[in-house]
Amino acid sequence: MRAILLGIAFSFTAFTSFGQRTITGTVFSAEENEPLIGATIQIKGGVTGTISDVDGAYSIRATESDTLLFSYVGFLPREVLVGAQTTIDVALETDAVNMEEVVVIGYGTQRERDLISAISTVESDDIVKTPTPQAMQSLQGRVAGVQIVSNGAPGGAPTVRVRGIGSFEGAGAPLFVVDGMFVDNIDFLNPSDIETMSVLKDASSAAIYGVRAGNGVVLITTKSGSYNQAPQITYDGYYGIQNPQNVIQMSNAQQFAQYIQETGSAADQGFIDNAMQRYGRSTVDPNIPAVNTDWYDLIMSPAPMQSHNVSFSGGTNQTKYSIGLGFIDQEGLLNETRNEFQRFNIRTRVDAILTNWLTVGGNINGSHATRYDGSNAAWFNAYHSVPILPKIDTLNTVATDPQLANAQQLGYRGLQNPFYSLIYNDNQNKIINVVGNFYAQAQIIPEKLSFKTQYNYNFGSINNRSVSFAFNDGVTDRVSSLRRSQQTRFDQVWDNFLTYTDNFGKHNLQVTAGQSYRSESVEGLFARGTELDPNPTRDNEELWYLDRALNFEQDGIGDFGSNLFFMSYFGRLSYNFDDRYLLYGTYRTDGNNKFQTRWNDFATVGAGWIVSGESFFNVSGVDFLKLRASWGQLGNDAISPAVGTPTLNPGRLTVFNGAPVEGRVFDPTFDLIDRPETTVETNFGVDARFFNERLSVTADYFIRDTRNLAIFIEQPLIRGAVRRSLGEIRNEGLEVTANWTGGTGDFRYNIGGNFATLNNQVLSLGGADFQQTGGEFLQRSIVGGSYLAFFGYEINGVFQSQADIDNSGYTEEFLANANLAPGDFFFRDQNGDGEINDEDRVALGSFLPDLTFGANLGFSWKNLDFSMLLQGQMGHQILNRKRGEIIFTNDTNIDAELFNNLWRGNGTSDRYPSAAGLRKGWNQNSSEYYIEDGDFWRIQNIQLGYTFGNERSPNANMPTIRVYATAERPLTVFDYNGFNPEVPNGIDRQVYPVAAVYTLGLNVKF
Repeated sequence: MRAILLGIAFSFTAFTSFGQRTITGTVFSAEENEPLIGATIQIKGGVTGTISDVDGAYSIRATESDTLLFSYVGFLPREVLVGAQTTIDVALETDAVNMEEVVVIGYGTQRERDLISAISTVESDDIVKTPTPQAMQSLQGRVAGVQIVSNGAPGGAPTVRVRGIGSFEGAGAPLFVVDGMFVDNIDFLNPSDIETMSVLKDASSAAIYGVRAGNGVVLITTKSGSYNQAPQITYDGYYGIQNPQNVIQMSNAQQFAQYIQETGSAADQGFIDNAMQRYGRSTVDPNIPAVNTDWYDLIMSPAPMQSHNVSFSGGTNQTKYSIGLGFIDQEGLLNETRNEFQRFNIRTRVDAILTNWLTVGGNINGSHATRYDGSNAAWFNAYHSVPILPKIDTLNTVATDPQLANAQQLGYRGLQNPFYSLIYNDNQNKIINVVGNFYAQAQIIPEKLSFKTQYNYNFGSINNRSVSFAFNDGVTDRVSSLRRSQQTRFDQVWDNFLTYTDNFGKHNLQVTAGQSYRSESVEGLFARGTELDPNPTRDNEELWYLDRALNFEQDGIGDFGSNLFFMSYFGRLSYNFDDRYLLYGTYRTDGNNKFQTRWNDFATVGAGWIVSGESFFNVSGVDFLKLRASWGQLGNDAISPAVGTPTLNPGRLTVFNGAPVEGRVFDPTFDLIDRPETTVETNFGVDARFFNERLSVTADYFIRDTRNLAIFIEQPLIRGAVRRSLGEIRNEGLEVTANWTGGTGDFRYNIGGNFATLNNQVLSLGGADFQQTGGEFLQRSIVGGSYLAFFGYEINGVFQSQADIDNSGYTEEFLANANLAPGDFFFRDQNGDGEINDEDRVALGSFLPDLTFGANLGFSWKNLDFSMLLQGQMGHQILNRKRGEIIFTNDTNIDAELFNNLWRGNGTSDRYPSAAGLRKGWNQNSSEYYIEDGDFWRIQNIQLGYTFGNERSPNANMPTIRVYATAERPLTVFDYNGFNPEVPNGIDRQVYPVAAVYTLGLNVKF
């Protein structure tokens, strides 16, 4: 019996094996005839399966009666009966429905066709074109309505504004959401790890984030693998040079000596004589010192920059993964100091389909950075240091090696030499960030109802050591000091939400409802000590500890912390009828322990009409036309809360019965900020595509009013100001984006552009006409005017003669006291009273641009590709605060442009005063002299690349190699007298130069 059973089993096995044979073939796309890598081939109803390789080839064992099921993401599946075939080549058709453009929105995705919101998305390919450690820098010039202000310092984060400024407090930065986690910035992210960045610009798109969305929202999705993807290894790296550009030309020794002579200052002429005695006379002109120092040339030089990234990704039919490693090193432009940024990144993401109804996943993104901030004082001193002072003075024998020159030894008030701040200071920051996300998504009703729970966390730590080393400058002994600070924060967000999607007839519905818990915890310590023993140096960091300080500053010691908690409920409804009529709405209520008003509600509604879907619409050349409108509310809780009451404060001492008694003084002033600021926005938009989808145009017009602004209010009859939620500001503008794509054969090209206008206007200041800030250089927010407009005198020109002064319209009494002379400014008498006083000051412009724009051009031909990006800004002003320092210290140098255009007699200049006039209080008044146009345009990025090999290569082991060269900011055209017309707050006192960057890069894919 046993033998019979064995015989039957053997016969069955032999029969089965005999019935199977090897089936081979290729899977490719029907439209482009290109192989599909990682396509899934399975025996229908069985467990046997395989995936295609880099050439789309596959091999599988099957019988004649088996049916092979071919599938690939974005393509329609296909079934083929094996029959007598041994080679089966399959062309898969594109799934037109599922391949429609999908846009990431809050707590989900949406078809671009169904959007009624203003959302702009930038893909990974464009993000990595910019050689920078800061991902947001790559958006400059690419997104209409988003202003990016560059930061030239190593690792420096740019300033980001979405649709203007809507708050008097804070920087007005948008909320960043990284894979669901709320963060204040993304300077920890590796740009190569980002898949997409979506900017939610209007209220309808951002309102679902409630109280954090008042300044706009930027959604960041990091990279993931793909299901049924063959393992892929990618290396991408570049090495480049940062080159200073638009360097300010300062007066040289001869120009400086002439300037001093023209001022008529005997004291300053004596300083020049002292320099000649100490350093000798010039062999070219014996009337000037032999020294002729170009300080900018000495303190900075081109600096290298490099980046290296390796990623691993792939997936099976049930699991996908992505791992990324990154390193970037950016050295600063400053010499003889530590001015550098290094960052290591590691990212891992795994998603798994556990069952046909449950998917889980998680990702962790960690970074460790070290940033050395160069002394900003070096830029300030380089501008003002006199050219007759050398870097090194061997006669300064008392000074600490390397015997830096000291301007005080010539008679000047300050050291001036910028190398004191470079050599004897070190500012070290060690920064750690870990952002994580874990989720589970369950299909409750397949294809209809799903539930997702996700937990996000963000841990951040900044450890700062700021050291001033002891030295002797030849005049004064400077003691060492150390400031230590440590700040840690831990934030977490737990979201739970249901999404219901259904189609019935011509009705299409998607509903989302959920709950979110958020906590934010921060704490820190700081202390400052002086006279460390032994004195630290740059080479012995083991001495950089406060236990070696002999003295501590009481005001320099402290700790701080806060714990904030938020509970939110939100919902969204998206409906379309017959793919023509669109309705959209969201609601969110936020509870918090930050403000006295515990709950705040935010809602939005919107509608859209796809006109091109109507039967009556038959316009030649117009493929798609959609009109949309929305209204919504947003919140901004990035302000300091204050719930106060009148107080009794300690008063003066008095004497009762011979004993001193401290009195009490009633103080009726107190701040009251008991709610977040609220933004109400209306948006009208048009989306259109023309000429067989080759031209696409998007336009948006918005009115954005922010109410309950936290502002200072002057109290009647009581000195001092209090904070109240009484302000209102409006940002209004038009945004237009257009792109054209085309080509023939192997040649493809694209060209596009965008622009955005902005009208910023203060609507209310709680009954006041204006608020102002600043001392000598005022900025004033005036009702009906722009936020923090520069404020001062307009200038009619420069007095050319005494006759001009006599005929100025100023009264004789005023002229008798003003002591005016030819070469002085002719200030405009606004009210015609014959005097120049505070009543004649007016708004002189805003640092916010009226117009921002960008343009892009690209083409590819066979394996060659090229792209170029331009961008610019217009209609904004900059306060040249560097020139204003003469008010406080007039024994310094001046820039060459100012020297060359000083008034030197009738008709020589109608723009600048005389040298002597520069030192007069009359000409030092805040006026148009200090305010300059900040208009500029720039070639932002140029990249040229060539690819060797591709996915269709017959050699499966041959990687795809792309080499490329990039020029970032090679040309900037502007008239402003500074390194860079990009100044975050419009006040240029010591801005780090923004360099041009030239890189060579390599991308290899296996």
